Amino acid sequence: MLTMRTKIIATASIGGHWKQLLRITRPMEERYEIVYASTHAGCATMVGKNRFYLMPDFNRNNAWRIVDSFLRAMRMMCKERPAAVITTGAAPGLVCLMVAWLMRCKTIWIDSIANAERLSASGRMARRFASRVYTQWPDLAQGGVCYAGTVMGREQKN
Repeated sequence: MLTMRTKIIATASIGGHWKQLLRITRPMEERYEIVYASTHAGCATMVGKNRFYLMPDFNRNNAWRIVDSFLRAMRMMCKERPAAVITTGAAPGLVCLMVAWLMRCKTIWIDSIANAERLSASGRMARRFASRVYTQWPDLAQGGVCYAGTVMGREQKN
């Protein structure tokens, strides 16, 4: 008997964003079908047999690349038709989140643990599009931003 698992697209830029995303999604792979997307082809080797999409990277200095990122995200979303999109950032993750929002998918933004004093610029924009926005710092949980712990490990008690 064939059973279909709920499909989730998990996307993040290479580096710390990617590491945090994998910490979140690896345990989810038993229950959900996870499709990955990132900004570096080498990330494909880290997702096993899961499908992987390469997304163009961009930032404020080369913002014109958002057009290519948006078109690729749209193609990926139309092909995969996920129930939800989860991202730890940065800008390419925000684009995927926006496309998912347009397609009426559930969306989750988890701001990087590196943003200890305020949400990232992408995280602040994500509040407009995400079903849920999470911070990894309790002091930043306000204005619709939730805190549910950290991705990289347990909090140290002083």
